[in-house]
Amino acid sequence: MTTNNEMGWNLHHSYTRLPDMFFERVDPTPVRAPEMVRFNEELARSLGLDDKKLQEEDGLDMLSGNKLPEGALPIAMAYAGHQFGGFTMLGDGRAVLLGEHRTSSEETLDIQLKGSGTTPYSRAGDGRATLGPMLREYIISEAMHGLGIPTNRSLSVVKTGESVRRERELPGAVLTRIAASHLRVGTFEYVSEWGSKEDLQTLADYAIDRHYPEVKEDENPYLSFYKKVIEQQASLIAKWQLVGFIHGVMNTDNMTISGETIDYGPCAFMDEYDPKTVFSSIDTQGRYAYQNQPAIGQWNLARFAEALLPLFHADQEEGVELAKEALANYEKIYYSHWLIGMRKKLGLLNEEKEDRELMDNLLDIMKKHQADFTNTFRALTLNELEEIPMHGTEEFTHWYEQWQERLARQEETPTSIYEVMKNANPAVIPRNHQVEKALQAAVNKDDYSVMERLMSVLSNPYAYSDEQEEYATWPDPSRGPYQTFCGT
Repeated sequence: MTTNNEMGWNLHHSYTRLPDMFFERVDPTPVRAPEMVRFNEELARSLGLDDKKLQEEDGLDMLSGNKLPEGALPIAMAYAGHQFGGFTMLGDGRAVLLGEHRTSSEETLDIQLKGSGTTPYSRAGDGRATLGPMLREYIISEAMHGLGIPTNRSLSVVKTGESVRRERELPGAVLTRIAASHLRVGTFEYVSEWGSKEDLQTLADYAIDRHYPEVKEDENPYLSFYKKVIEQQASLIAKWQLVGFIHGVMNTDNMTISGETIDYGPCAFMDEYDPKTVFSSIDTQGRYAYQNQPAIGQWNLARFAEALLPLFHADQEEGVELAKEALANYEKIYYSHWLIGMRKKLGLLNEEKEDRELMDNLLDIMKKHQADFTNTFRALTLNELEEIPMHGTEEFTHWYEQWQERLARQEETPTSIYEVMKNANPAVIPRNHQVEKALQAAVNKDDYSVMERLMSVLSNPYAYSDEQEEYATWPDPSRGPYQTFCGT
């Protein structure tokens, strides 16, 4: 038998020292016949874990929920959330937090099993997950990591050897998820609604200690904490917009305090540029469309302010004014990050006041000609203009001349401009049809080679390698509009 220390686990449990209302103690539900189908060796090694031993029988038992790592204290976390605008009580209905793994560099990361069985928050659900959505989260979360976007990461996907009933019988699976923490806006909403001010302060102090210790000595540390989260979320959503990522379900329970992307349900990347793009089958009103994501981020942060309000000031009206003042900066912060990113995508290495107009004009032309978002910027980077549909049109020719004049006013060499653009414009993204192709091969044929090849090219999306060429192509138009589902 392999021991805990041999595998490298170093689990701690700071969250369980909080009041009982914050969580429920619960063990994962054992599965019949665990089988490793995807393991992230690079991530395991970076965590100080033994990637070989974790793939052996004892490690497999731990990553499936059949056996607990030594020192684990599994819990389901309580939280609430605004889901499509409506407030409700939630909590980890199919996930168990094993503990907080501390790395040799003193980084603390949550280790969570997703699809590990029922919890007190399952709300009549079965607590299980199916193979397709867990593989999908693995692919997208690791692709986001490759793109340099803050995200939870995926350590493994284990088939359970059991069927899960959804619209039909589907193979079950457990995902092991790694995150800076699983604290959400919805965690604070839950405590604000059902806890005391002391409970709220305890949670805020915990979040500050874990994520933003630099604000502890500020005159108003809770307001400073709020401003930090505003900064992190504005930066994160700007990064989403810059690569055409659509989260699909930006409920407050899916918005982390750390500023990481989490809960990859009905998410996807745009092919054709259209600001109104919606992929989620349940978002019938387009609340979480691509163009709405920045504003929804601000709306969610307003709900966060409402939860934190008693901590901002003893006088409620004063607290409201402090919150409004802080949140009023969100749009400026967001556009600052977006403009910095867009300048890099266009090779603009200094600032001119007409830059925003240049960017907006390009996006308008892309929308009009149904241009691919990723491939347009890829073509500009490589100067392969014949690859984009608006090539040769009068309006694009005029825009291109303006862009070239703008570049000529810089001192930087064409080589340095190219390098900046190359590092800002991915050659590949997880194209929806490529992801579906990999999932269908894995789920229906037990063939993981398609996923392996896809993950290989997505691990370094800025490489511009020959191997990435076939993964940069559009899907067949006959496929029709792409839809995603939450997987629950």
